[in-house]
Amino acid sequence: QVQLVESGGGLVQAGGSLRLSCAASGNIFSINDMGWYRQAPGKQRELVANITSGGSTAYLDSVKGRFIISRDNAKNTVHLLMNSLKPEDTAVYYCQSHAQYTLLGKIGSFWGQGTQVTVSS
Repeated sequence: QVQLVESGGGLVQAGGSLRLSCAASGNIFSINDMGWYRQAPGKQRELVANITSGGSTAYLDSVKGRFIISRDNAKNTVHLLMNSLKPEDTAVYYCQSHAQYTLLGKIGSFWGQGTQVTVSS
């Protein structure tokens, strides 16, 4: 199996920045896409940003131009740089990845435990 561990959440004032990191470990043969989701209280979990193994990215409309996703394939890590944060960005942020975890090519979807991001106004 594959484990994902996030770090970098916290409390920040509106307009500030935070950088989230996620490290994948375990029985990894390859990692396909990696992404960040978030879930605010009373709301559904939503995809914030995604990056493929080739580096193609996609973003939630409300974070375009403010958030940047990047990955280091050699270290099996993904990062989310969040700039110009707004109170509505407050949520638990989850790292997610599709990874091959068996020699026979089985691919699974794996999630981190989540990290809280709170943006004060």
